[in-house]
Amino acid sequence: MTSSRSTSAPEPRTSAPEPPAHEAPAHEAPAPGERALPPEGRGADAAPASSPPRNGLTSSAARAMATLALLVLVPYAHPSLWRLRLLSPLPEGKGLVVVPAPAPSASVGETALVMETTEQAELRQPEEVALPAAAAELMPAAVASEGKPPRSIEDPSGKAMTPFFRALAAVERKAPGSIARVTYFGDSIVASDFVTATLRRKLQKRFGDAGHGFMLMANAWPGYFHNDVVRFAGPGWQVSRVVGPFAKDGLYGLGGVSFRSQGAGVFSRFGTAESGSYGRAVSRFAVDYLKHPEGGRMEVKIDGETREMIDTRADVAASAISTYEVPDGPHALEVRAHGPGVRAFGVWMERDTPGVVLDAIGIQGCRIRFLDKSDDAHFAEQLRARSPSLTVFHYGMNESEDGELFPLDQVESTMKAVLDQVRAALPESSCLLVGPMDRADKKGEVYRSRPVIPKLAAIQRRVAGQVGCGYFDTFGAMGGSGSMGIWVQRGLGGADLAHPSGAGAEVIGRWLYLALMEAYEGWKASAAPP
Repeated sequence: MTSSRSTSAPEPRTSAPEPPAHEAPAHEAPAPGERALPPEGRGADAAPASSPPRNGLTSSAARAMATLALLVLVPYAHPSLWRLRLLSPLPEGKGLVVVPAPAPSASVGETALVMETTEQAELRQPEEVALPAAAAELMPAAVASEGKPPRSIEDPSGKAMTPFFRALAAVERKAPGSIARVTYFGDSIVASDFVTATLRRKLQKRFGDAGHGFMLMANAWPGYFHNDVVRFAGPGWQVSRVVGPFAKDGLYGLGGVSFRSQGAGVFSRFGTAESGSYGRAVSRFAVDYLKHPEGGRMEVKIDGETREMIDTRADVAASAISTYEVPDGPHALEVRAHGPGVRAFGVWMERDTPGVVLDAIGIQGCRIRFLDKSDDAHFAEQLRARSPSLTVFHYGMNESEDGELFPLDQVESTMKAVLDQVRAALPESSCLLVGPMDRADKKGEVYRSRPVIPKLAAIQRRVAGQVGCGYFDTFGAMGGSGSMGIWVQRGLGGADLAHPSGAGAEVIGRWLYLALMEAYEGWKASAAPP
């Protein structure tokens, strides 16, 4: 609201004010064209001869110094102003101004992707990661390719992982058509295929490669990446994301991002890996898109040949999935818009062979509560379309950036609401929460863990038990409070003291694999024949 304030104009003076008693009358004004001269013998800035001597204590400079001294001393008179005490050092970790963590864009609309999606070879995770020698000294269990994990999967119900283990058992028996799908949600760690690449490869090495899984149409963030696949996209996609800017209709597909073509020629391409041991073959592509009233035409090509021209215009907005079978082997699919209005979510690649598929659904800047930005029915429909045997939720990084500015009781309630929604959509699927890593701040040479991390870990453990999910304690596996500083010194932690290094991501991926296999072997030993 804009407020206005009116003040009465001062009454006009009818005569010049009388000069103060100690001031001399003003000199007469010079005649036009003449220059005023100072009194004889005095500088132009000198006081009139009749003025008394000046007192330095009443000068403007003295008054300014007194005011400054008062401003410096005022904060010492009231405890609430302690941050403004200029003569006392601030406590470690405290700043002059408390700046809240930046919130995701709250606008409704789209932003343009002006960068091409390219190979980004610098982000590729090697199939064999050589861990630093210092890491081997710190945690020998992390170095062993097989062994006991530092933490087991916690499952108070004793049955949270059963659907996934049944799918793995069918794959292990090579049952026709059997696939164990893992849909792995997370923040920036997952967006770069950190941790998930290691877990995908290890599961596929043991159980078989049934395909790479889901990928966004293009890089919705600069660090978005997938290992063991070839991806390319030209500029021209407009995006709405669950982290903002938001889609007015709440339709983001499985990956939390809606892509809309600005005009003809916008394209995305997906293909099998050209090197390495994984991702070298595909039997089936699926394009996940939206039919809607403003829809445009898109062309689907496979290996350079047009397979289908799709008109995405429809009276009512609705998800659609077009599937294309190909002989098992190396192939590439391209989606190309023939005008504005094509709205797509992503592509997934699978094979007609028993094995494991792992969808890495990484959303940079995401908190688990942001998944609720999607329309509930649409999100449930997308989850059922993938039909995963296991859904994983790997969050906590950005919640730790919030600290407690977002109340922890609401962190807990919103997390439970999202997981309840997923459980309702996938009642026959397993669910696993992967706890947050330790996170530190460095002051001088000292690393100090953020106190919110164990609180977030406790919340995730509690919610996992309430909704019937398993829980993996990453924080405890790392060593608890103070561990991030050690990880950084041993080459496992990132320079930001929040993310893992490539070697650290390999360690966490190995731990998750070992914890899953430990639980799986235990289930096989105790379960009735499937």
